[in-house]
This record gives sequence, structure tokens and C-alpha cells, in this order.
Amino acid sequence: MSNSFINAKVDLTTTDNTTLYTTPSANVAIFKSILVSNDAGSACNIDVTLTDSSGNVFSLFKTKSIASNTTTELLTHPLIVEESEIIKVQASDANELHVVASILQQQPREVTT
Repeated sequence: MSNSFINAKVDLTTTDNTTLYTTPSANVAIFKSILVSNDAGSACNIDVTLTDSSGNVFSLFKTKSIASNTTTELLTHPLIVEESEIIKVQASDANELHVVASILQQQPREVTT
């Protein structure tokens, strides 16, 4: 099994739905943390979704309020994201939120006989 630790980062400069992370082929990702920092003087909402390999979209956080000038940890437990699944984030206001995810990316060992 091959492991790598990575941080996925995005500065939400628009209100567009923005890809934070896509799990590579033949991998699984374990999200240990998703931090959202608001550097503005007013609260801002964030949506976080997971899109599976079939294109189905699942809401993980819907209109989650992030108070002004604070950092919020979204996860209380690890989140498993399977091969080809995509985590996207979207802010209600542009130029207020920064998102950093800490991820353990694993490539399962191939068993040959």
C-alpha cells in the first residue's frame, strides 16, 4: 500500500462551485480535516458537496455559516472519498473564504498470485 499526505487548498475568489479535490484513479482518500477561514468582516456561507463517479451529487454541508474573521473545522470524523469522487466547495460571497483540506491518499497494494 502506498500512502501520501497532501493538502488541497483553494481561495474562493468567486461564488462558483469550485473543485477542491478529486481522488486519483486507483486511490482512496481519507480527509482528516477541512478548515474554512473567513478573512472578511461579515459572515459567509459555504456549501460542500461530493460528486461520485456516476455524477450523483451529495450535499455534505449546506449553507454552513462561517463567522467573520474566524476559522472553522468542518469535520468531526474522517471522511472517505473513493476513486474519481470530487469534493467541491462554494461560497455565498466572493473573496472571503479560504479552504484547506488535509488528506491521506492511499493506493491499495495490488495482490498478484
